[in-house]
Amino acid sequence: MAKKTKITVVGSGYVGMSLAVLLSQHNDVVVLDIDSSRVDLINSKKSTIADKKIDLFLAQKQLSLRATLDKKDAYDGANFVIVATPTNFNTDTNYFDTDSVDGVVRDALNFNDNALIIIRSTIPLGHTKYLQEMYDTERIIFSPEFLREGQALQDNLHPSRIIIGSKLKLARKFATLLTQSADKSNIDILYMNPSEAEAVKLFANSYLAMRVSFFNELDSYAMINNLDTKSIIQGICLDKRIDKGYNNPSFGYGGYCLPKDTKQLLANFDQTPQTLIQAIVSSNKTRKSFIANTIIELKPKVIGIHRLIMKQGSDNYKESAIIEIINIIKSHDVEIVIYEPTYSNDDFFGSRVLKSLNDFKEMSDIIIANRLDKDLYDVEEKLFTRDIFGSD
Repeated sequence: MAKKTKITVVGSGYVGMSLAVLLSQHNDVVVLDIDSSRVDLINSKKSTIADKKIDLFLAQKQLSLRATLDKKDAYDGANFVIVATPTNFNTDTNYFDTDSVDGVVRDALNFNDNALIIIRSTIPLGHTKYLQEMYDTERIIFSPEFLREGQALQDNLHPSRIIIGSKLKLARKFATLLTQSADKSNIDILYMNPSEAEAVKLFANSYLAMRVSFFNELDSYAMINNLDTKSIIQGICLDKRIDKGYNNPSFGYGGYCLPKDTKQLLANFDQTPQTLIQAIVSSNKTRKSFIANTIIELKPKVIGIHRLIMKQGSDNYKESAIIEIINIIKSHDVEIVIYEPTYSNDDFFGSRVLKSLNDFKEMSDIIIANRLDKDLYDVEEKLFTRDIFGSD
């Protein structure tokens, strides 16, 4: 039997965990993480993220997957090292914090002389080239992910496209590993320079943010002018050039990617004339302020927040639009109670977190929900949501 390819995945968030499960169908995959609890979960065939398909694969598939805290164990003999560590946007520097990515690249090069290092974490434009020049090697490449929270493995199994920021033979082999593990056939694969691949990621997410913002501003206009948002959007989206994706109004775009990617792209535009990129970032802030102020004007004594998570199927509160709305409301000294069954504490920055949905419904004068849930159908008279179509 031919020896399997060893792949090291560094980081076990939704990018790393989904890729590790995907590739472990046909390869030996080792996940390296600094969190012992996550390592224990993976070694117990449990997912580190909320993703039903990952849970199913871990329970039913024969996967060659393990996790470790040991760098030498992870890097030694690896053919590919995938970097999937977080890169948060630093508002002080106006730039992605790439320390974790840079540290992984440094370690991989120190422990392994041959592996191709694939950065999947989102990074600033030009950062891969910077690392290549720093270490005088082309075996550091960038290959963006295009994943939805709660659907990460599904999106890896059915990718819209595969972008490889390199033209090396080993990079082509990595693309083959991705297609070999996917369910979808005839996947479009594009090979390009790393900076172009970085641009694909940032511009793609900024376009999605722009589309979300467009329909949110349409909804704001309809609310103020007493128009039916649903009818307007349906009429617009029957035009095939526009279509129906990302057209459901919300309290604002949020999550791991869109807020930070739009801000990073805007920072990269510092020497380029632009209006639109700034408008995307500003529009999201304006929408959240408008929603919060609309709720405050209703003068409720107690405002109930139904779920902190960004959307159904996610376990992520990070950059959720509802968080900023909570902060605006709290500045007006209105009492807030929160229903979030996945949150372990009883207090969220000074607001009570209730575990009983019935108590939450009874206590709240108004219930705000970024996405409508069937559990709220019986309190429709209290409900404030802009979820028109019941989709993300």
